[in-house]
Amino acid sequence: MRVILMTGKGGVGKTSVAAATGLRCAEMGHRTLVLSTDPAHSLADSFDIELGHDPRLVRPNLWGAELDALKELEGNWGAVKRYITQVLQAQGLDGVQAEELAILPGMDEIFGLVRMKRHYDEGEYDVLIIDSAPTGTALRLLSLPEVGGWYMRRFYKPFQGISVALRPLVEPFFRPIAGFSLPNKEVMDAPYEFYEQIESLEKILTDPTQTSVRLIMNPEKMVIKESLRAHAYLSLYNVATDMVVANRIIPEEVSDPFFARWKGNQKQYRQEIHDNFSPLPIKEVPLYSEEMCGLEALDRLKETLYPDGEDPAQIYYKETTMRIVQEQQEYSLEVYLPGIEKRQVELSKTGDELNIRIGNHRRNLVLPQALAALQPSGARMEEDYLKIRFAAV
Repeated sequence: MRVILMTGKGGVGKTSVAAATGLRCAEMGHRTLVLSTDPAHSLADSFDIELGHDPRLVRPNLWGAELDALKELEGNWGAVKRYITQVLQAQGLDGVQAEELAILPGMDEIFGLVRMKRHYDEGEYDVLIIDSAPTGTALRLLSLPEVGGWYMRRFYKPFQGISVALRPLVEPFFRPIAGFSLPNKEVMDAPYEFYEQIESLEKILTDPTQTSVRLIMNPEKMVIKESLRAHAYLSLYNVATDMVVANRIIPEEVSDPFFARWKGNQKQYRQEIHDNFSPLPIKEVPLYSEEMCGLEALDRLKETLYPDGEDPAQIYYKETTMRIVQEQQEYSLEVYLPGIEKRQVELSKTGDELNIRIGNHRRNLVLPQALAALQPSGARMEEDYLKIRFAAV
């Protein structure tokens, strides 16, 4: 199954591009699902039809759905939710408050991943287009397999074994004092089962033959800077980007003096987009005179984005986000980090893991055996690649 993730700063037109891409994919004969994982859904507004948690047919070969985190919670996390509610009620919270607080922060992002994995396993669709949350939230979503694996391996799995072994001994004394029971095996198993689904999804997200990210942006300074950071962070998580869409460009025929300065700024920023994101293919979309709502408007956008029957499911650019190079007796790990300066990168190695930190984004790379026994001996930025040298101690 082909997976395409649309992301970008809030308000740049991700949903419209995702919907128009879905329309063209369906026309090409691909069974296509456009799934919104943004907590503030607008996919139904874009198609101008009512959508819910379950896929609904929009046109032949095209379905749309908006993730309902509460339904996913009950279906996948019911035992854990009931246990957390029990604990909170024992602390004096009433039923409604306890149930609301049982939905932990970030759960909607996790359920977005689980929903993607389920559609992948079921194989009902040829193309899955994700209308994701704004950039920051989307990046947290993509980092969940990495971060979740780190905590699960080091803390949760050992704690799970201890808890299951001690529960029969401690439970008779614990419940009368605390007012609630210790978690049973069903509750303890649920988080790890969740993690296993997410871990298997990571292989799909990091496979450039299956998954691509498309960055949607407007020709504006703040949007371009955020998109550059997003491109670098996506590469850090080994997720390939295959296209950039520059949206809402004022057409040349607009001659109103009010837009003169705005058009001048856009000309400068359009050039910056081409300079900064090359060699990624860049598609430019004009600012339309009407809202991109309804199938008729989306059909016009579709023809602009993918003219002459172009297939959006193709891979537009094969981006290599990570590679290992051997030079004589030394190895180099090369990570594609476009737009990042070396001074922004922090490196450390513990055991067989290399920690790469850029701002508030961190990745723990489990090194291959050839590198795990070596130590980093230096690093430099060259042609947007962070090249980390490894040598024997």
